[in-house]
Amino acid sequence: MTKESSMIKRNPEGTRRRILDAATEEFRLGGYAGARVDCIAKRAETNERMLYYYFGSKKKLFIAALEHTYDAFIAAQSALQLAGVPPEEAIVLYIRFIWDYYAAHPEMIRLVNNENLHHAEHLRESTIRTSFMPVIGVLEDILMRGAASGVFRAQVDPLRFYLTISALGYYVLSNRYTLAETFGRDFMQPDERALVQLAHTEMLLGYLRSAVGNSTGP
Repeated sequence: MTKESSMIKRNPEGTRRRILDAATEEFRLGGYAGARVDCIAKRAETNERMLYYYFGSKKKLFIAALEHTYDAFIAAQSALQLAGVPPEEAIVLYIRFIWDYYAAHPEMIRLVNNENLHHAEHLRESTIRTSFMPVIGVLEDILMRGAASGVFRAQVDPLRFYLTISALGYYVLSNRYTLAETFGRDFMQPDERALVQLAHTEMLLGYLRSAVGNSTGP
């Protein structure tokens, strides 16, 4: 029995997870085109044969890395448990969670950016669309509770509102270095980031609070 086959027999899930973690890091650094299978294997402390044994191809491994990254985000969001939190407090927690998660997990930004370069051809073969809907469902519940209690405007589309939340946080992080060179200010430094988040949060709350009681919505 070879060393690799013995390792699989002892801890197959551990081996698969180590390969997936290594692949996620290599794809983050080099993108799909730049990441090399031999480098992934070396980082995972295994060989290329094991990568193909578990994932079949580099493309399927990239899809698995994308799904793994999105699943981690969804699991973290689910742990917030916002159902019993008053709508205004819940929306602030939801907003800040998304921005803080992006900042703490730059691999997500890099992988998504790279997948956009490929016109989402890998995501089309994944289950992301179905698994991501609970994130929007949580936001929809907050918005509906806020409208019902009279603190938010009615008929806010949750997907469009999520897009706005995501865009605000995503832009500052993904463009951190060019913004710093252009304006001479690093907006991801703690003090700057806190002030930017405060301004963005107030803008989003201002939108939700405007035209409260207008049943026709925006």
